[in-house]
Amino acid sequence: MKKTFALLVLSGIFGIASASSLTVYHDPNCGCCEGWAEHMRESGLEIKTVKTNQIWTVKERLGVPEELSSCHTAVLDETGQIVEGHVPANVVTKLLNSSSTKGVAAPGMPLNSPGMGELDGNLVTVDFQGRPFSRD
Repeated sequence: MKKTFALLVLSGIFGIASASSLTVYHDPNCGCCEGWAEHMRESGLEIKTVKTNQIWTVKERLGVPEELSSCHTAVLDETGQIVEGHVPANVVTKLLNSSSTKGVAAPGMPLNSPGMGELDGNLVTVDFQGRPFSRD
């Protein structure tokens, strides 16, 4: 029973991820953004990248709080929700299941995040009100 439940949960998570796509806006000179996008692709998300020298204009237009900003900004194409910075793929899945949450962020460029380093269980992502959203 537990095994069947686990398989259903996993298939649901991967079903959401495989049906989801992100548009990622980033500076053309930023290599860690490419590393993060690759993490998203490996998790089953479709990624479209838009390289721009006007990333701050994009963040302002999308309503990313300045204190939560990072080097890239992504928009979930299906929902319009925002993913700011080096947020792990499992947190993006959690965001998809939380329709009342406008966006999540991994502020700055944390070394224990996808595209920057290895997850160590201590990365805290926050919603756009600055409240903890997930710990990975």
